Amino acid sequence: MKTSINISILLVMLLSGCYRTVQINLSQSGMAPCPDSPNCVSSLSENTRHKIEPFPLHISAGQSLNSLRQIIASMERTEILWMSDRSLLATFKTKMGFVDDVQFLIDESRRVIHVRSASRDGYWDLGVNRRRIETIRAEYQRRIQDHQDLERKR
Repeated sequence: MKTSINISILLVMLLSGCYRTVQINLSQSGMAPCPDSPNCVSSLSENTRHKIEPFPLHISAGQSLNSLRQIIASMERTEILWMSDRSLLATFKTKMGFVDDVQFLIDESRRVIHVRSASRDGYWDLGVNRRRIETIRAEYQRRIQDHQDLERKR
C-alpha cells in the first residue's frame, strides 16, 4: 500500500508540472514548435520524438475543420476555443485535470492539415497526446471515406 502511494505521488509530481511548465504559443496563423520535453507532438516538427504525420486534406478546408470539430466535440472533457476558416484550437482535460492544447492548421498548398498537441504542464505525458491525435485521425479518415463513398454513389 505504501509503495503504491509513493508511486502515485511521484507520478502526480512528474505530470503536474513540478519540474517545469511548458510554454505555449497558440494563434490562428501558426503553431509553436514543440518544447524539448516529450509531452508534445507536431506535424511541423523535424525531431522524430515529436514528429507526427499531418492529416490529409481530401475535402474542402471548411468541411475538414467542421468534421474535426464534430469529432473533438464528441470526445470527453473537451472544449473548442476557436475555429476559423483555416484553423481550429481545442483543449482536452485529462482525468487527472491537466489541460492539453490541440491545434489544427490547414495548409492548402500541400493539401494537408497540420496538427500540434501539447500538454500545458509537466514533462511526460506517457504518450497521451500522440494516442489522442491518432484516435482523432482514425475517426477523421473514417468520415472522409464515408463522404467519398457517398459522393461516388451520386
